[in-house]
Amino acid sequence: MIRPATAADVPTIAMLIRALAEYEKLADEVVLDEEQLREHLFGTRPYAEVFLAEEDGEAIGFALFFHNYSTFLGKPGIYLEDLFVLPSRRGKGHGKALFLEVAKQARERNCGRLEWSVLNWNEPAIRFYESLGAKPMDEWTTYRLTPSESNVVLHRDPGLPLE
Repeated sequence: MIRPATAADVPTIAMLIRALAEYEKLADEVVLDEEQLREHLFGTRPYAEVFLAEEDGEAIGFALFFHNYSTFLGKPGIYLEDLFVLPSRRGKGHGKALFLEVAKQARERNCGRLEWSVLNWNEPAIRFYESLGAKPMDEWTTYRLTPSESNVVLHRDPGLPLE
């Protein structure tokens, strides 16, 4: 069963995010705060949405996504930030069901495209997405700025009067 997450699901979403980080060998990078996650997903200005996959009443996977915009298409798009199913629950179609639910949202919202990133070493994910007809965008390189690695201010500068 696939369903939209609710604010009551925040602890479960956080657990699944941590499980994803363990799988990707990035657990030491997870610093999320559940109250901030609740605000970002269910507050006055939600930044992302989540679908949960359930089996026997237990959440076993999630898809977190948000809107972006294509200036060339003149349409919104959806960016799939994370799609994850607990390794012990894979092979039953939960990942495909989550992906198809996000694709359905893109179609219903008249989005021009659905995009996501895959770690280069994650061959099972690459095979999964290619089996659905996805193609890699090899001509593009993803860049990222973080507050600790950048001379561009991405967080509140105490010297600026922002309040």
